[in-house]
Amino acid sequence: MSDFTSNFWEIYISGIALVGIVACLILLIVTGKIKAATAADNTTGHVWDGDLREMNNPLPRWWSYMFVLTIVFALAYLVLYPGLGSYKGTLGWSSAKLHADEVAKGNAEIAPIYAKFVSMKPEDVAKDAQAMAIGERLYGNNCAQCHASDARGNKGFPNLTDGDWLHGGTTDKIKETITGGRAGNMPPMAAAVGSADDVKNVAQYVLSLSGSPHDSARAALGQEKFVICAACHGPDGKGMQAVGSANLTDKIWLHGFGEKAIIEMVNNGKVNVMPAQAGRLTEDQIHVLTAYIWGLSNK
Repeated sequence: MSDFTSNFWEIYISGIALVGIVACLILLIVTGKIKAATAADNTTGHVWDGDLREMNNPLPRWWSYMFVLTIVFALAYLVLYPGLGSYKGTLGWSSAKLHADEVAKGNAEIAPIYAKFVSMKPEDVAKDAQAMAIGERLYGNNCAQCHASDARGNKGFPNLTDGDWLHGGTTDKIKETITGGRAGNMPPMAAAVGSADDVKNVAQYVLSLSGSPHDSARAALGQEKFVICAACHGPDGKGMQAVGSANLTDKIWLHGFGEKAIIEMVNNGKVNVMPAQAGRLTEDQIHVLTAYIWGLSNK
């Protein structure tokens, strides 16, 4: 309920829950007092199959008591557990707390497995078969969704096996990336570059930096405008790991190859987010995962 900016829904849902419980109690009381018209033989007059008559006997007491117990249980539940809007219940239970407790318990149980790797350098951990088996599972559960099961990446998600690193491929940088995440931002640069023709010329120059097929005449014209891009990608186009800018000279294209893809990038920019894993993984798990990922490009 805390996701809503108004308390209307909190009151609305709580009201429905309470009204429903009270209505059940009233219905039970009223129906228990209503007497149906019956004949002298205590039948209602309804007959089926010639001789099957409906009697007017009251519900068994145990059945009525079950209805009462259901109502009492519902009220007790709403007192003990969250069920009335933002009211947290007297027990303070929540699914988030339950999940956190279970995760903490699980981490405590597996801590001894990681203990022997904590004091080792990531480079040495990468040589341990058991650690790499653990790292592979950590990768599959937390990284493969974006970087693919073979770690070769997808469009917009870096290949972790080729040694091309936006922020650096040392174990310290990899651990920093896993722990805190990354936020990459290539702002739209069309207005700064100039006309659509200028953007096309810059695209051709960028293609020329990696020796890719390009229009030499347009590339020559685009070189002058590339000075705007050089602020992040460097005057030689090799990128700067300090800001996470891509190397434009190595024929590795994170967001697509060709003039059209480059023009789209210049015109529209791109925002990429690598989520922080510190809240999902323990320090020991990150240590092993760092070694595994480092090992992918340092076989």
